[in-house]
Amino acid sequence: MYSLFNFLEVLYIAKTDELPINNQIRVAELMVIGPNGEKMGVKKLEDALTLASYAGLDLVLMSENSTPAVAKIMDYNKYRYEKQKKLKETQKKQRESNKDVKEYRLSVRIDVHDFDTRVKNASEYLKKGHKIKAFIRFKGREMAHIDLGKDVLLKFADALSEVGQIEIEPKLEGRQMSLLLAPKK
Repeated sequence: MYSLFNFLEVLYIAKTDELPINNQIRVAELMVIGPNGEKMGVKKLEDALTLASYAGLDLVLMSENSTPAVAKIMDYNKYRYEKQKKLKETQKKQRESNKDVKEYRLSVRIDVHDFDTRVKNASEYLKKGHKIKAFIRFKGREMAHIDLGKDVLLKFADALSEVGQIEIEPKLEGRQMSLLLAPKK
């Protein structure tokens, strides 16, 4: 019969994504796979646990839903470590492929210090591999001097010419002019 401790243990296993190992397995018969990948046949749970203890390894239930259930004799801590390592590697590759487009809002009347600060921050992002979108939103009478806005954007691109290159030239879209910079390869 199950004790309260066994019941709580089963609940804990159900909540985590861990595989049941050794005494956590609740299947009477299972197909056992050896440490080298060889099939050892259908065995009773007690016999499989004995084989795993002789090998100095863990009995891990890989598939509970199949008939019969499949268990493998392996070092479970090593298996978990390699699984986490693969997960971190895939997350790292995913982050590298999802590079952001950082936006910088400039102005026709931007001050020198503000301009330099934005150039410095943008160069850091370009070094990390992100793309930069610089834009100017024209207000009121500034629409009569679009060429000044274009000059500011080209000056911004020129200041970042060491680490980035122009991907999309400055273009006007309504009241906003934008420019896209990509990191140099």
